[in-house]
Amino acid sequence: MEPTRHPLSRNVYVLSAVSFFQDAASELVYPVLPLFLTGVLGASPAILGLIEGIAEATAAVMKAVSGRLADRWRKRPLIAAGYGISSLAKPMIGLAMGWPVVLVARFTDRLGKGIRTTPRDALIAQNTPSSLRGRAFGLHRAADTSGAVVGPLLGLLLYEALGHQLRPLFFWAFIPAAISVGLIALVREHPRPPAAPGGDRVLHPGPLPRRYWRTVGFLTLFAVVNFSDAFLILRASELGLGFVGVVLAYVLYNLSYASLSYPFGRLSDRVPRHLVFAGGLAIFALAYLGLGLASGPGWVWVFLPIYGAYTAATDGVSRAWIADLLPAVRLGTGLGVYQAIAGGGSLVAGIWAGLAWGGTGRTPLLVSGCVGALLAIALATGGSRLTASRTTG
Repeated sequence: MEPTRHPLSRNVYVLSAVSFFQDAASELVYPVLPLFLTGVLGASPAILGLIEGIAEATAAVMKAVSGRLADRWRKRPLIAAGYGISSLAKPMIGLAMGWPVVLVARFTDRLGKGIRTTPRDALIAQNTPSSLRGRAFGLHRAADTSGAVVGPLLGLLLYEALGHQLRPLFFWAFIPAAISVGLIALVREHPRPPAAPGGDRVLHPGPLPRRYWRTVGFLTLFAVVNFSDAFLILRASELGLGFVGVVLAYVLYNLSYASLSYPFGRLSDRVPRHLVFAGGLAIFALAYLGLGLASGPGWVWVFLPIYGAYTAATDGVSRAWIADLLPAVRLGTGLGVYQAIAGGGSLVAGIWAGLAWGGTGRTPLLVSGCVGALLAIALATGGSRLTASRTTG
C-alpha cells in the first residue's frame, strides 16, 4: 500500500545540495590523485596504499565519535565543521611538494568526512518519518552521486583546458567545496527541549537494540568482501581502458548509481528494506563475477553500470534500515557505530583483496562475487528477523 504522502523536509533538500557540491569537488580530483602522487611527486604504489588506508581508517573512527556527539549536542555545527575541514584539504594537496603533505591533506579530508557524515545522516533520519526514510536517503544519495558524475567530467575538461596539468585541479576543486559549506547556512535545526525529570536516561539510554546488532553484524560480514571501488578502476585499466576511458567508465557507474538511488529508496518504503538490500547483493554478485570473468575492455561498460545499480540499492537503503532499528535519542550513536564498523570491514576487504590481487584481480572478484550471492540468498530467506516494524513518526 502506498505510504501516507508527506513532503520531505527542507533539510533533506538542503543537505542533498550540500553533498552534491562537496562530492563534485572530491570527485573532480579523485581519479587524478593516484596519478599526481606517483607521476608528479614520485611516490610508490605502496605509499598510495598507506595514505588511503590511514585516510579511510580516520573516517571510520570519527563517524563513531561524531555520532555520539550528535546525540548529545547540536548536529548542524558538526556538519558545518566537517564540510569546512574537507574543503580546506583540497588546495593543501595542490600545494604539496612531497607525499607526506598529501598524507596530511588526505587525513584532514577524511577527518572532515568522519565528523560530518553521521550527524548529517542522523538529521535526515530525525527530520523524516520512517515511512519516507528510503526516499529521503535515496534522494540524498542521488544528489551526492550526481556530484560524482559532474566532478570527473569537469576535471577532464579542466585537464584539457590547462594543458594536461594536474596540480591546478586541486585549487579549482575548492570552489564547489566552498559553495557546499555556504549552503549549510540554510540548514535548520530545532533546539533541544529542556531536560525533563529522568533526563539521565536520555544521556545514558541503555544498550542499542539486539536487532540492530544482528543487522550490523550481517552488514559487516558483507563489508569484509566489498573492497574499494579503486580496485574496480584498476581492473578496468588492466582490461585495457586508458585514462580517459577509465574516467568515463567511472562516470557511467556514478550515473547509474545516481539515477537509481531514489527509485530504490522509494521501493524500500513500500516493501521490507532487507529485500531491496538482498536484491542489491544479487546485483553486486553479478557485477563482481562479470568483471572477474571478463576478457576485454568492452565488458567494463556493461558491468560498471550494473555495479552502480547495486550501490543504489544498498547505500541509502542501509542507512534507512539502520535508522528504523534505533530509538530517536540514539540515531547518531547507532548510525555512527554502524558506519565505523562497516568502514573497518571495508579496510579488511581492501587488505586481503590487495594481497590476493595478483596480476589480474580475478581471484578476489570471483571470491567476493560468490560470497555476495550466498549472502543475498540468506538475507532474502531469513532477513525478516533484521527488520523493524514501520511507524509514521
